[in-house]
Amino acid sequence: MSARPKVVVLDDYEQLLRKTADWSAVDARCEVHVRHERLRGQALMDAIVDAEAIVVVRDRTPFKADLIAKLPKLKVFMFTGARNTQLDTAALAARGIPVGHTEMGTSKDSTTELTWALILAAAKRLEAYLALVRRGQWRDGKGLPVVLAGQRLGVIGYGSIGSKVGQIGKAFGMEVVTWSPHMTPERAEKGGAKSVTLEELLSTSKVVSLHLVPSPETRKLLDAARLATMRPDSILVNTARSALIDMAALPAALDAGRPGMVALDVYDDEPLPADFALVKRDNVVLAPHLGFVNDPVFSKFGPGVVANLLAWLDGKPLAHPLKE
Repeated sequence: MSARPKVVVLDDYEQLLRKTADWSAVDARCEVHVRHERLRGQALMDAIVDAEAIVVVRDRTPFKADLIAKLPKLKVFMFTGARNTQLDTAALAARGIPVGHTEMGTSKDSTTELTWALILAAAKRLEAYLALVRRGQWRDGKGLPVVLAGQRLGVIGYGSIGSKVGQIGKAFGMEVVTWSPHMTPERAEKGGAKSVTLEELLSTSKVVSLHLVPSPETRKLLDAARLATMRPDSILVNTARSALIDMAALPAALDAGRPGMVALDVYDDEPLPADFALVKRDNVVLAPHLGFVNDPVFSKFGPGVVANLLAWLDGKPLAHPLKE
C-alpha cells in the first residue's frame, strides 16, 4: 500500500457523505477525491484508473467485469446501502478484492410514501394544477382529478413495500389485487389482497404499482404487448427498478393511450438526460429517484463508508463486508 492511497468516491449527488461523518482520520492517511456529478466513458476512467479504493453511492455507476479489469491498482470496493445490482462481484472476487457496504436505514417506508405521493400526484393532476396557480391562473378545464375510492389497485410484488402500498390503498377505499411470480392466494389474503393473474391485474386495475426486484423472469415484464392490455384510464407507477418496464416501448404505449398516465421514480439512465423522451408529456409524472433518499438512510452512509475505509487501512476485516 502506498503512503497515501487514492480513494475515489463516485455519485455523491446529494453531497452528503462528508457531511454525515468525520473523515479526518481517512483524510490524514489517504488522498480522497469525492465526485458529485455523474461520470461516464473517459471521464470516469480518468477519475478511477489509479484508485486503490472506490466508493459508489448505491448502484449509480455500473461496475462490470470489463471496467474492473481496467483498474490495476484497485484493492477494495465499497458501496452505500445493502444491495448493488450493477456490480460484478464475481469479477472482484476473482481478483481477491474485498467488497464492503453500509447499513441502509428506513428506505422501505420512504419508498412506500413516495409511491403514494406519485399515485396521488397523477390521479389529482397536481403538477398541472400547481403550475397554473404559480402562473396566477386557476383551473383550466383540461381534465379533472379522479377519485380512487372504489377503484382497483394492482400491486405487482407484495413484499414489505408492496404490502404497505396495498394497505394504504385499502385505507383509501380501493380494492387491492396482487401478482408476483410466486404469489399464492393464501399469502395475498394474509396481506389483505386478492391474488389474480398478471393479465387480469393489468387489464382491470386503475392503478398498477411495481414492487419487484428484477430477475431474469421479470426484466421487461411490462413490455409493449402487456402495456397494451392496460386500461386507457390507468396509472402506471414504478418506484422499484426501471428494468421491470420496457422503457423503450413506453412512449408508444402512451401515444396509444394504454396506460393513460405514468408516474416514475426510476430510470434506465440516471440522472435523466435533457432529451429524455417522456419529460415534456403532461400525462407523465417524473421524480428524481427519491424513493430511498431521506435523512435516516443517508445518515448511515457516511459513517459506514468511513468505518470500512479505516478497517481496510488498518488491515482489518471490513466493518460491513458483502456476504454473497
